[in-house]
Order: sequence, then structure tokens, then C-alpha cells
Amino acid sequence: MKHILETDSIILEFGEKKVLSDVYLKIKTGEIIGLLGRNGAGKSCLMNIIYGELNPFDKSVRIDGKAFFEACKYPNIIKYMPQFNFVPKSLKLNRIFKDFNLEYDELTELFPDFSSCYNFPLRKLSGGQNRIIELYVILKSKSQFCMLDEPFSHLMPIQTEAVKKLIQKEKLNKGILITDHMYDHIIDISDRIYVIKNGKTYLINSIQEIEDLGYAKINR
Repeated sequence: MKHILETDSIILEFGEKKVLSDVYLKIKTGEIIGLLGRNGAGKSCLMNIIYGELNPFDKSVRIDGKAFFEACKYPNIIKYMPQFNFVPKSLKLNRIFKDFNLEYDELTELFPDFSSCYNFPLRKLSGGQNRIIELYVILKSKSQFCMLDEPFSHLMPIQTEAVKKLIQKEKLNKGILITDHMYDHIIDISDRIYVIKNGKTYLINSIQEIEDLGYAKINR
């Protein structure tokens, strides 16, 4: 069954600064939606609003037409990987995979470097390895949607390519919203792309539109 997440009518202000004011975003299960924008444009804020951890002046978040004010209370519907690490560094990988009800062998098939790390706490891993573990458990856990904020940070090129393959594989099971300043990777794997500028979202129909909005000069 296909599911649809939509959000609009968002008004977010910090003091006199209006961060988001004209937003529309739509995600369907089975697709990857890229979200681009410069620093401070409101990408992480938008994800937190959808997730229900940031309360703006006004918002509408709907999943299959039903309003969700605190989607974070429904992990079977939506999961969120924030920009910064969220799993305690003291936890061992065996505990993490048990808590998320995931098979560790499936991780090592895609990322062989983890084959000897099953009993390691996260603090013994590199920053990139930490990011992979958090990304993996969010992507592989059962949910209708997931949001990924800066998933490629701290990753080596070979890890980045493996992560992109994982994201593309998991879109068969859920709808994925993803943002990262490494925009080439976002463009590469996304089915549709939105750009946030001056508080408004723009649905992109061509690479040229990304350039016209002043976000980046895309190498083609």
C-alpha cells in the first residue's frame, strides 16, 4: 500500500526573522525526496517540524490525509536521523542491533569493516562508522517514512557509495526525505528535489532551476 506525507501552512519565526513561510512538500512511499538549501535556510527546522519536535506558529503535517502534530510518537510511521549523533556512545553495537530488532550479519554484508565490531561500543568507532550505524538502523527499521539530515558527513568516498546504494534499496520499503550539503549525492539518488529559499520551497524540474535559484553551480 502506498502512503503519502504532505506538509504545508508552516510559519516559523525566530524573533523578527521569518525562517519558513511558504512551504509545501510531498513524499510518497517508494521514492527519495531531496531537500536542498543554503545554511540557515530552514532544512533541519522543516524536518524537526514534520517530526513534531519543533513547534512553529502554524503547521499542517498529514500522513494519508490524517493530521499528525507529534509524529515522533509514532516510530512505526516515521523515523528521523538528526544532523548530530543521537545514539549514546557507551552503547555496544550488539545492544543497538538488539534494540532495533535488526540482524548484524546484514550490516557486514554491505559494510565488511564492521565484521569485528559486534561487541564494540560506539565510542571505539570513527565518526564515519558512527554515522553509518545510525543511518543503517534508521533506514532498516520498519516505518513508512524516514528523514535523513546530513547522512554523508564524515564518510569516506567508498562508504558514501555504499550508503547511497542502501538508501536506494530501502526506498522500496518507505518514503525517504534527505538533505545534505554534498548536493551531488542528493541529486544523484533523488526522485524529486525541493530547494528552500527565503522561507519557500521550490519543486525542481531541472538542474538549471537549481542554478537559477542561486543554490549552486552544478557540474554537468
